[in-house]
Amino acid sequence: MIKKIAASIAEALSDIHDGATILIGGFGTAGIPGELIEGLIEQGARDLTVVNNNAGNGDTGLAALLNAGRVRKMICSFPRQTDSQVFDALYRSGKIELELVPQGNLAERLRAAGAGIGGFFTPTGYGTSLAEGKETRVIGGKPYVLEYPLHGDVALIKAERGDRWGNLTFRKTARNFGPVMATAAKRTVASVYEIVELGDIDPEIVVTPGIFVHRIVRIPRVATQAAGFRMAGRP
Repeated sequence: MIKKIAASIAEALSDIHDGATILIGGFGTAGIPGELIEGLIEQGARDLTVVNNNAGNGDTGLAALLNAGRVRKMICSFPRQTDSQVFDALYRSGKIELELVPQGNLAERLRAAGAGIGGFFTPTGYGTSLAEGKETRVIGGKPYVLEYPLHGDVALIKAERGDRWGNLTFRKTARNFGPVMATAAKRTVASVYEIVELGDIDPEIVVTPGIFVHRIVRIPRVATQAAGFRMAGRP
């Protein structure tokens, strides 16, 4: 019987190795799998390459992982914002590497990895320092830059509901990079607020099919989140 439900976060993350490339879903704080990141800190893997839209907010979540000294390299679109002090300090002191990728290119590189595409040409970045050392080509009179897929060893994503086969649904903008990262990684671990019986999720609304998910773990919905939904008039 297929059952991808992990008893704990520690169990779900137990085999992440040093030097792994970790794809972490989230757009700022929306959809960030905070509980899984905390579990990764406790698990102890280091020398990691982390792919995320940004490079952490405040001093929790991804910023806490950076501050713990576990990350060798960040691949992201927006490494700096008003509360990116942890990344800023590490980068200025030469303690972390950065690969800057325009947001559309980041999404497409992940999609290409999941779709088995060997590379693609994009006009984004042409004529800038981001294109240095990369192959360029003029197609139809327009210049393009060659970009390659972005594969991960493990994807850590946050979903809303899941079943024992690993089928997932997401809540609104919390969906962001999670689905495409699940296809681009060798293994995907998803946190969910609710685990339901097979058949309770209409196949028509499954966003990430279980074939792309290896472990799911249930996390509690904290009171402040639930209150925030009610205050906004949401279910």
